[in-house]
Amino acid sequence: MVQVSSPSSVSFAPSASSAARASSALRRLLGAAASAVVITALSAGAAAAGVGAPPPVRDEDRAGDHLTVTVRDAGDGRDGTYEVSCHPEHGRHPDVRGACAALDRDTRWGRDTFAPVPDGSVCTLEYGGPATARVTGVWAGRPVDAVYSRANGCEIGRWERMVPLLPDLG
Repeated sequence: MVQVSSPSSVSFAPSASSAARASSALRRLLGAAASAVVITALSAGAAAAGVGAPPPVRDEDRAGDHLTVTVRDAGDGRDGTYEVSCHPEHGRHPDVRGACAALDRDTRWGRDTFAPVPDGSVCTLEYGGPATARVTGVWAGRPVDAVYSRANGCEIGRWERMVPLLPDLG
């Protein structure tokens, strides 16, 4: 929320629900161009101070990172069950280091790395083959039980974000 008590006194506390009202109040008080500069400066200051930003995944959350990956119908000897542990990296997987790097790249605090395609998503009607995969275990201190397929464009994209944890079928 932005509170304006005078043109020289502005306080800022982030709130998604009050952003439109704050922007409107600043425009009335300062004019459109000046309010855009103030909002941008306040947002940048809040981001730099870490206000509203989630904390990073902590090392103690990573100590138990262990996943079991079961791949079926992928062809060319890619089917099987693989074990991957990260932090430190080890396991029975064709590319443990690459799998851990892909997972680390996609892990963000407050977001499920293994989330399914959201209901109601508009996906292309392409078929990527019969391959399926199931990933179970613990990642970033949270339990994982995710199923992957290549049934449409959204699912293919979701699969490809997990390569090389999942085999590259592209």
